[in-house]
Amino acid sequence: MVKKAIADLKPYTPELTLEDLKQREGLSKLVRLSANENAFGTSPKVAEALSNWGFTGANRYPDSNMTTLRDAIASRLNVSADALVFGNGLDEILALLSRTLVEPGDEVIVAEPTFSEYALNAVVEGAKMVDVSVNAAGVTDLSSFTEAITPKTRMIWICNPNNPTGTFVSKEDIAAFMKTVPATVTVIVDEAYIDFTTAEADPSAITLMKDFANLVVLRTFSKAYGLANFRVGYAIVSPQLGNQLERVRLPYNLSTFAEVAATAAYQDQDFVSKTVTAVAAERDKWEQFLNDQGLTFYSSQANFIFFKVGKADALAANLLKNGYLLRTGLGDDWLRVTIGRPEDNQAVQTLIARFLK
Repeated sequence: MVKKAIADLKPYTPELTLEDLKQREGLSKLVRLSANENAFGTSPKVAEALSNWGFTGANRYPDSNMTTLRDAIASRLNVSADALVFGNGLDEILALLSRTLVEPGDEVIVAEPTFSEYALNAVVEGAKMVDVSVNAAGVTDLSSFTEAITPKTRMIWICNPNNPTGTFVSKEDIAAFMKTVPATVTVIVDEAYIDFTTAEADPSAITLMKDFANLVVLRTFSKAYGLANFRVGYAIVSPQLGNQLERVRLPYNLSTFAEVAATAAYQDQDFVSKTVTAVAAERDKWEQFLNDQGLTFYSSQANFIFFKVGKADALAANLLKNGYLLRTGLGDDWLRVTIGRPEDNQAVQTLIARFLK
């Protein structure tokens, strides 16, 4: 008998592939601006590294410890190697954390709206979700998070920048918030989009971990590094929690193919910097366009913008008809657009302006 939490669960529904969507819609061209992928591609050093690897040892199991990638990240982030836990994308890390830390009846606090998989994994473990609305600016309301903490609170998720609002909470605010959180509550800061943040020179919460043993920070290679297809994510945790997570983590969950690609991408920080610069410039143009059109939006520090528009579904359908896919279903009359290449951003903006006339 399937447990009730699973039977009643609304699953995360991934998008169709671009080829399937093109066939369904009868399109010869389709630009996906709905999944927050890196529109500027992947470092050319990834292809070079994979070519040099030449599939040697493909018949052997990979290094379950991910030693090469682990050492590269630990060195750059100035953390101990045993503080890193790797997953097949952050999706696996989210599940791993909930499986390890959450028990039936525990409470888990999240922003509303935020990434849906936090709740999905907590509910699977039998937890009760506590949703705290973002403030009027779309920013995660940490003071309300503090007020929502009870003796049953076990975990708090902070997506920073937040998906789908794109808004950013400063490291100073997170530090102040952590002082209000009991040591028995694990706070997880998901920094999937932190590379795109330009509001602070050092926006990451990683440096706060020395002061708060109950703080966990997540990173991914799917966004700024352009490796969404390779599924590489990781958590920075206390060594004690890392030891517990490693007991639950499946062995060989990251292929050598993925490790080689991620290591090469990580070593090409010039590519990341150029991507971030290009995204920031296009993000500014998007915000200026939305202001000019009189549309409501949240100021973003990610590689996407969340904006409100009347007849959002009709607009999305019109854009799809013209070969551009935006994200719907995240709020009534709200759309999320990934920052694309300049020519695609301009084309979508022209179509939106025409639709609004």
